[in-house]
Amino acid sequence: MSKTKKWITRFMMTCLFLMASLVTFQAISGVDAHTLISRLAAIFSQSSAVAASSTLEDAFDWSKYPKQTVTATGYTAGIESTGKQEGHPEYGITYSGVKVKRDLFSTIAADLSVFPIGTILFIPGYGYGVVADKGGAIKGNRLDLYYETVEDVYQQWGKKTVDVYVVQKGTGKLTEEALQALNEDKSLQVFRQQYIRSENR
Repeated sequence: MSKTKKWITRFMMTCLFLMASLVTFQAISGVDAHTLISRLAAIFSQSSAVAASSTLEDAFDWSKYPKQTVTATGYTAGIESTGKQEGHPEYGITYSGVKVKRDLFSTIAADLSVFPIGTILFIPGYGYGVVADKGGAIKGNRLDLYYETVEDVYQQWGKKTVDVYVVQKGTGKLTEEALQALNEDKSLQVFRQQYIRSENR
């Protein structure tokens, strides 16, 4: 048998198998082929829309939020930023009492008279920041953005002047439960991996 005939035979067998599977599915579920194809097309188009908005910057209209220009630097939980070493009882604990976190909603430090504890900011190039900390050098329109390592600070941020968007003004309080709930918001999970440190690094 020639190669062409083999391919034609395989193609026909695959088509017959798919048709039999579709008929069986329709008989068991009661969903007709047209409805199934329409649903699959809708799922595919939603996935395509999310893929097109592959970053938070592109996914939302940030212009509807109040904007403020700040100078933002990066910090870590380590001795170079906080004076504390691992093993210190307050290592990695922010002024609000929550642990530092780099996630979809990361902990950041601010001047609390400008951005109270619990304020949610969107920082282009960084993501969402939740004010959880303050710092001696953080006065006025300045932010400190949490990163896990000094290398991350230098490679991913450094020091920038940037327009940030005030998504929600803080009340002066932040709990671990509230921060966890923000990071588990189902509608934003597609973006989460952009901000969580890769295990492969």
